[in-house]
Amino acid sequence: MMRSALAGAVALVDPDARIATAVDFPSAWAAASAGPTLILCDLSMPGADPLTGIRNVCAAAPDSAVLVVTGSEDDHLLLALFDLGIAGFVPKSASAEIIEVAIRLVLAGGRYVPDRVVALAQRNGSPMVAVASIAASRLTDRQIDVLRRMALGESNKEIARTLAISPTTVKTHVASILAALDTTNRTEAAFRAREIGLI
Repeated sequence: MMRSALAGAVALVDPDARIATAVDFPSAWAAASAGPTLILCDLSMPGADPLTGIRNVCAAAPDSAVLVVTGSEDDHLLLALFDLGIAGFVPKSASAEIIEVAIRLVLAGGRYVPDRVVALAQRNGSPMVAVASIAASRLTDRQIDVLRRMALGESNKEIARTLAISPTTVKTHVASILAALDTTNRTEAAFRAREIGLI
């Protein structure tokens, strides 16, 4: 059922996507060796413990974005998985819409990190370092470019002209930046980004 739901979410994002499925970690490792663009991997599959399973998936496909689907409440495991460089976590309880958003973000070069994992990182290390790490992981390189121009006080039109993108695209990036930094306006976002060393 989970495989069907995830395959359906991928099809919503890209109806032409070629989708392969695996029933256990050894099968997932074999499939990952083909180097797909995106790997959606259930944390609890037969064939290996979760950490070993995901580590081997990442090793088999070093250039693939790995999005882990999890229902785990194990704080240490979640942080260890984050340290492997995965593209993010999607809770098993997430709606189809949330899974679709996570996939789109990951395919755009960002990371999808639920608030629960952000809180874990903050509790288990330097809060500012954790916030900077999570915020940076949620933003694409282009969004960081937009953030830098925002911090200089440029308008959306000015940013669009400088970066050779449309004002509508800038507006979308700004909304994502405000959400990632948990801020409500451009000034606050620029201040937060400087405070945590993001820019």
